[in-house]
Amino acid sequence: MAGKIPDLNAEVRTGTGKGAARQARREGYVPGIVYGGGVDPLPINLEFNPLLTRLRAGRFLSTLFNLKVPGQDDVRVICRGVQRDVVKDLPTHVDFMRLHRTSRINLFIHVEFEGHDTAPGLKRGGTLVVVRPEVELEVTAGDIPEMLTVDLTGRDIGDVIHINDIELPKGAKPTIDRNFVIANIAAPSGLKASDEGEEGEGGEEGAAAEE
Repeated sequence: MAGKIPDLNAEVRTGTGKGAARQARREGYVPGIVYGGGVDPLPINLEFNPLLTRLRAGRFLSTLFNLKVPGQDDVRVICRGVQRDVVKDLPTHVDFMRLHRTSRINLFIHVEFEGHDTAPGLKRGGTLVVVRPEVELEVTAGDIPEMLTVDLTGRDIGDVIHINDIELPKGAKPTIDRNFVIANIAAPSGLKASDEGEEGEGGEEGAAAEE
């Protein structure tokens, strides 16, 4: 099931060029541009603080937004670039690209693990080692999954979960063309130490027997 696409509020920027952009920054906005979709580019302003909060939250460049601009139809966009001040590292300009519902895009999708209570390996003290907490998928803009779900039922110590073990949403495919690892269930440290100790003892006995 596709997740809810977050809204991104902006307003039309009157005037173009460096002068209008500087004026927007003085008024507490970050200038931006929306392009693509077979229509003219749209200059916009975004409020500085909400934009900075979203940027600091992460995955801004891989999030699909529902852009809301007064007087304009809502449109789905994805950020294609953030210019920053070289000294303060704060946003000074943002580029967005319009998308159709049928557009194919690459997005990072969160991986959720369920069934911990029914995994023998975890019951025995094993640890779930997550190699990829999110996976980059090529998806259709109109059908973006909220998350990928991994069922740990029956998983034991030493089991490795690959991308091919996960049922992907219809139309979605990994951007990496190989069966990469998502997670594994590692043995408890105590069990590892015990196994290593037994191997060491066996080696010593073998050496003594040879002597």
